[in-house]
Amino acid sequence: MTKNTKFELRGLNHVALVCEDMARTVDFYTNVLGMELVKTIDLPGGTGQHFFFDMGKDQFLAFFWFTEGQDRQPGISNPRRNFEPSVVFEDPDALTSSHGSMNHFAFDIDAGQIDGYRRKLLDMGVQVSPVMHHDTSPTQMAESVDDKVWVSSIYFADPDGIVLEFAGWQRELGAKHGDRSDHTPATSADKDKYRKMGEEFAKQMAGQAAE
Repeated sequence: MTKNTKFELRGLNHVALVCEDMARTVDFYTNVLGMELVKTIDLPGGTGQHFFFDMGKDQFLAFFWFTEGQDRQPGISNPRRNFEPSVVFEDPDALTSSHGSMNHFAFDIDAGQIDGYRRKLLDMGVQVSPVMHHDTSPTQMAESVDDKVWVSSIYFADPDGIVLEFAGWQRELGAKHGDRSDHTPATSADKDKYRKMGEEFAKQMAGQAAE
């Protein structure tokens, strides 16, 4: 395990999101996801509210409700669609969101529980993606778990369209399984290169579908 030599960071303290309706948010995160509401604040000057939910292990999920908060803008403030295999390959732009936005939030789970958790969410009326096994292949998805799969995930959205993920680690990360950490970080100058990569990938997927 790598060690931070600059700061003694101890993991997640909290993430602060913004909702349209705090009552609806409390209902979803307590009654659907089972979190305990542990602290509520009315902000000074009538500017809104700030509520904290316990995620476990001294980690918290927080929400603001702002009196003058603006409506969300799908495709800008958050993805237009939930993460699904068909979306990833047929409409990848549906997963994008603007600079500075929070694209999605992943809760860590035991990978062995993922199928049961998916059924439980579906039984409560939540729309959930299929189980997605992320691997190191060109498509980055496998039909089943093998030694290349590093995490398994399901995706769903809360009432404000915030994309949530249940993610379960399948193995430790490492080069022996094909994991990399040497990609050159992209800049704005790389957009055309990545657009061409997308065009080639779409052609490849279309060719496989036609076979």
